[in-house]
Amino acid sequence: MRTFVAVEISNESTLNAIAKLQSDLKIEAKPVSKENMHFTLLFLGEISDEMAPKIMESLSSVSFSPIEMNFVDVGAFPNPKSPHVVWIGVDKDAAKNLVELAVQVEEKLRPLGFRSDKLFKPHLTIFRIKSRINDISQELNKFRALEIGHETISELKFKKSILTPTGPIYSDLQVVKARQ
Repeated sequence: MRTFVAVEISNESTLNAIAKLQSDLKIEAKPVSKENMHFTLLFLGEISDEMAPKIMESLSSVSFSPIEMNFVDVGAFPNPKSPHVVWIGVDKDAAKNLVELAVQVEEKLRPLGFRSDKLFKPHLTIFRIKSRINDISQELNKFRALEIGHETISELKFKKSILTPTGPIYSDLQVVKARQ
């Protein structure tokens, strides 16, 4: 099964603000649906059914406080001139806390053979771009100062992903709560 570890966006007003931003951005790209908004902390890829309980046991020892975040920036990877992904960023403190959480997840799962192939950069993917499109720098600049919303992250999730022609379907395999 295809899996990853993530934290999700659940604040309805923030999700609605993101959906509005998606409709206001005039780009040729597939928007990520509201129910699939998340930060991938570590992509695990294909795992066996036997590996899942070992991952769950390792993740159960992850310890973190709730993470307060404000969504503050809009950008594109690898860059706005040749985008593959359009994202929303978070404030500095939230970014630091998300990086620390991603590092902890990787440290817990490293003994099982999982490691990140790149440095974690906190971003919320709002569009995926399959075919080449024109430079979107000017379009993104219109939304630089936009106040997009707020979220409190209080759960870490081990998720399964099933790819379908209409988009991925995610389901929770495990939920780890933040300490209060």
